[in-house]
Amino acid sequence: MAAAPGARPRCLLWAAVVAHVVASGAGFVEDLDESFKENRKDDIWLVDFYAPWCGHCKKLEPVWNEVGIEMRNMGSPVKVGKMDATSFSSIASEFGVRGYPTIKLLKGDLAYNYRGPRTKDDIIEFANRVAGPLIRPLPSQHMFEHVQKRHRVLFVYVGGESPLKEKYIEVASELIVYTYFFSASEDVLPEYVTLPELPAVMVFKDGTYFVYDEYEDGDLSSWVNRERFQSYLHVDGFTLYELGDTGKLVAIAVIDDKNSSVEHTRLKSIIQEVARDYRDHFHRDFQFGHMDGNDYINSLLMDDLTIPTIVVLNTSNQQYFLPDRHIESTEDMVQFINNILDGTAEAQGGDGLLQRIKRIIYDAKSTIVSVFKSSPLLGCFLFGLPLGVISIMCYGICTADTEGDVFEHERAKKESGDRELTDEGSEEEQEEEKNGKYKELSDGELKQKDILEKKKD
Repeated sequence: MAAAPGARPRCLLWAAVVAHVVASGAGFVEDLDESFKENRKDDIWLVDFYAPWCGHCKKLEPVWNEVGIEMRNMGSPVKVGKMDATSFSSIASEFGVRGYPTIKLLKGDLAYNYRGPRTKDDIIEFANRVAGPLIRPLPSQHMFEHVQKRHRVLFVYVGGESPLKEKYIEVASELIVYTYFFSASEDVLPEYVTLPELPAVMVFKDGTYFVYDEYEDGDLSSWVNRERFQSYLHVDGFTLYELGDTGKLVAIAVIDDKNSSVEHTRLKSIIQEVARDYRDHFHRDFQFGHMDGNDYINSLLMDDLTIPTIVVLNTSNQQYFLPDRHIESTEDMVQFINNILDGTAEAQGGDGLLQRIKRIIYDAKSTIVSVFKSSPLLGCFLFGLPLGVISIMCYGICTADTEGDVFEHERAKKESGDRELTDEGSEEEQEEEKNGKYKELSDGELKQKDILEKKKD
């Protein structure tokens, strides 16, 4: 069907308008300078601390402009800015900036670090969560249901004023960068919820709920940190990094999400079943999930894993465990986990000296290979040119030494000849000396002849 007259020009015009809006997104992001330190305290700021030469910072820039547009359009009280941390290093250091880019939400005297994926939606969700109240009230069942649909994991305090509530507020101020904290009365909770006593702290996730028990679960902050993830996750690099704070081992099915073969889906199902059916046995020590592809896991383990496979990671010391036999069923996986817990499974990797040296070599090799793959000419310039200069220098040094040896030999030979000539005299002097001897002998002989002739007379 032919396009209506003028439709294409209108589409091009609309595309141009959209491109202009995105390009001008920098207008919604304020460039901050040294005056920011004094003027920021009356507002909530979401700031990107960057370095002009940083490649990751340049990649974040268009996303950051989109964040500025979205936050302005939704009427958020959060102001979005960016600061060149190399030009204003003292201010950046004061806020604890150690790398680039660093994203922080500054609220009063508090600074909250963002450690999630660098996407527009994730950054905005973080900003709205941290900028809001620490504890959000749920006044009705309708509101509770609405919040439960929006959040896969939510923590709820139930009860009145108590030491537990004070502790809950303290934990919320620490961990709000990761999750939401709510409060509600008992009559607002779903009918299926049963509480042994009040006050109580609960977590709703995985289609059910779990109640915090101080005697079994220990410190409230540690419990919240362990429970802030669903039992089963799609694990990526950012998630794995955050899981390191929980102190749990991470059991992962390394598969190809695009591969629908029986083996790939079977290993994924086994991990899901263990996470669901054996929660009471393993949830304090293990986090379960799957990872799409083996690129990231290969770089982490410094080894090439054949997928599909199962690996258990200890993110605290970089150790990992591989099953010594094929995992055929849930029972096999449970046995593998129990072997890890009782110490009979062999741990590989680690953070010892040899592993650190191996990591340095592996990272250097990976960097060189990736540079040559992405840009062979750049790789030749970065690595070929220095090697060429070093080779020329070595050749020059070796050549200079050889020529020096020859020169010294010739000089020594010449000096030796000069000494011989000095001790014995020149050829002419030797000839004259020889002739002198002959002359002396001839005169003697003549004298003897004269004496003999006189005797005869």
